[in-house]
Amino acid sequence: MEAALESNDIAIKQRRRFNFRGSLCIPYAVFMALFVIFPLALVFYYAFTDANGAFTFSNWGTVFTNSKNWEVIGITFLISSITTVICILIAYPVAYFLSNKKYNKNKVLVYIFLLPMWINFVVRTLGLKSLINFVTNSLFGFALTSTYPYVAVVIGMVYDYLPFAILPLYNQMLKMDKNQIEAAADLGANPAQVFFKNIIPMTIPGIVSACMMTFMPTMSSYVIADHMSERRTKIIGKLIEDWFGSSTSDVANNVGSVLSLVMLFIIGVTLVIEKTVSRKEEDGKKVGIW
Repeated sequence: MEAALESNDIAIKQRRRFNFRGSLCIPYAVFMALFVIFPLALVFYYAFTDANGAFTFSNWGTVFTNSKNWEVIGITFLISSITTVICILIAYPVAYFLSNKKYNKNKVLVYIFLLPMWINFVVRTLGLKSLINFVTNSLFGFALTSTYPYVAVVIGMVYDYLPFAILPLYNQMLKMDKNQIEAAADLGANPAQVFFKNIIPMTIPGIVSACMMTFMPTMSSYVIADHMSERRTKIIGKLIEDWFGSSTSDVANNVGSVLSLVMLFIIGVTLVIEKTVSRKEEDGKKVGIW
């Protein structure tokens, strides 16, 4: 009986003892509550209420019955997809070159490619805009940003987000099994077969990560689109900003919240696709003779 009481007292003292490791999570939890959960709850609240705070679905009707909103969403998705594809096509050979110790022995080239990430993207965008217009005016007699705004926007997006595609591909290529590549070549596979049947399958996780790190920020990066197109191209991020900054409508915040949820849904779908592809890749690696 006494032993049971003593063990009970010890258990109570252990519960009362200050948990230092657990307390380290408190600042993070407070930050998440104030700057993630609470703002998201406000967005949901405004999306389903009117100017008087009454529950309604009219905000969703305002968004989805307007053909201009569908046009902006379509343009945003198209620009993001094109930007992602171009970034992958450029980043893949660059990352393969950087991960090859034969050409990049001291990793200086890696820092050169990642150096633009240390500079504010607005400064980089304005510099790129001036450079492109100078070149096109000198060679062709027109400013690219005002004559072909969509082309200029894609160029700006690719320039700003290319390092985000290079980094995950580079990290994944460092983990490749070089012995497998050499074995495939020794067994008679030509360079094309080695590339498509060995190198690409081993770098699929890096490709998926690069796509996500390029596609998701492009969906909402309206500052680049504004500057590179002379405000002639509007993407969903700019549309949301216009609604939240509007003073001519009583339901501006409500409609802006709906558009925010639409963009969040699109990004969520891409995340689900990424997780599905990654899970299939992991399951494929687990399959073996045992």
